[in-house]
Amino acid sequence: MRLRVLGVLSVLCLVVVFLISGTILTSASRELTQELQINRAASLNRLAQVAFDAANDGDTVRLQREMDTYSGLYGEGMVVRVQQATLRSGDLDAGRPDVQDALSMARLNVSNTSLEPLEPFGAGSHVIFRPFGSASQVLGAVVLDVHAETARQKLQQRWLGVGVAALALAAVLLLGAARVTGWVLRPVLRLDSAVHELERTGRTERLPEEGPPELRELSRSFTAMARTVSASMEAQRQLIADTSHQLRNPVGALRLRLDLLQLELKSAREHDAADRAVAELERVEDILDGVLKLAAAEHRASEGYLRASGSPADHAAAPPVDPFPVLQGEIERAAPLADQTGCRLVLVPAPHPAALIACRAAELAQMLDELLGNAFKYAPGATVTAAVRTEMDAVVVEISDDGPGLSASERASAATRFWRSPRHSSVPGTGLGMTIVGELAAANGARLVLAEAVPHGLTARIEFHAYSNAAPDAMPGGGTRA
Repeated sequence: MRLRVLGVLSVLCLVVVFLISGTILTSASRELTQELQINRAASLNRLAQVAFDAANDGDTVRLQREMDTYSGLYGEGMVVRVQQATLRSGDLDAGRPDVQDALSMARLNVSNTSLEPLEPFGAGSHVIFRPFGSASQVLGAVVLDVHAETARQKLQQRWLGVGVAALALAAVLLLGAARVTGWVLRPVLRLDSAVHELERTGRTERLPEEGPPELRELSRSFTAMARTVSASMEAQRQLIADTSHQLRNPVGALRLRLDLLQLELKSAREHDAADRAVAELERVEDILDGVLKLAAAEHRASEGYLRASGSPADHAAAPPVDPFPVLQGEIERAAPLADQTGCRLVLVPAPHPAALIACRAAELAQMLDELLGNAFKYAPGATVTAAVRTEMDAVVVEISDDGPGLSASERASAATRFWRSPRHSSVPGTGLGMTIVGELAAANGARLVLAEAVPHGLTARIEFHAYSNAAPDAMPGGGTRA
């Protein structure tokens, strides 16, 4: 936006400078042309009067002397036709076509003392002429070859002065345009950044009140709105977390009562109904656990976004950690569940040298637990491969399986809370696991990417920046499978 606005203002400034400079230069050319024309017309008239006297006296000596004196002084040639005689001075040739045309026009009692407008880099000369004689008879004509080099030099000097002044004016106007553009657009750019920050994190800093009055008022209004939205989102998040936490007590009490009730039941039909009620209760407990984990993950993700954007926060960046030992520990912990589901676990050897990432080890373990649990749940009997890979300036922790996988449209929709594939409706689950993984990945400056495995199956990649002494930048968010 800044370049577009500055470009438009720059074009307008240059157009203004061009118009002003063109007006000044046109006026200078007209002024010098008129000055030269008046001067040469006066000389032409004086010589015409001397030629008239010579025609009446029959003595052209004085006329020739005047002509030679003028040509010697100004370097301009002259031709005078007196009755049947033709006098010349300087280097003007009486046989030149333009001189012959001028003499012919003068015999018809036509005069021409006007000059073409001067151009700074023009060349050549221009003839002016006028007849002389009585009111009823043309006795002759005077033709003057006007040289405009001196006037052109003056015009060139004025062009140079105007050009320097135009460049200085253009520089001042462009600098002013840049200042005005920055003054106007700086609040707009800050507002745009604050909108994106509010969209990502639900929080934003107070905007400085700068720029035109309208934009200062807009900054104040946005700050007030952002505070209201942030407070509302935080209240909603806290309400969900508190509600989920408070529901655990009555749900636990209900489970106890169902357990006691099962001891009193006699018939198989009654036990079957009680088992279905317990299964539904377990599903509610899983949802409550998932909601609590998601609330914590979203809170951590908002902290990660604020830290990546440079906003002040009391949360220090995560220390460097080698992801392979964490992955190895989760593989060992998941081995019994893999045996239950008929899955085969394969751990790819660690890369050399060891890769480091900026991530909390406990949160990395939680993400890997969710990924492995999803693979066992949705791809029973498959081979599940876990690996840590280094790619360019990135470190990838990858869990892949050779199960049925997800289609491209399903992978694109998988980040939605509580989303589950229609093919997995019979599989127990809450649809929150992969959403939690995505939020925790964002909290640690990483992203979760789902891709199709080869030849079939699903690959879940958590992509981190390789650790450096500088704080890692947040990576853009990716898709997840619920």
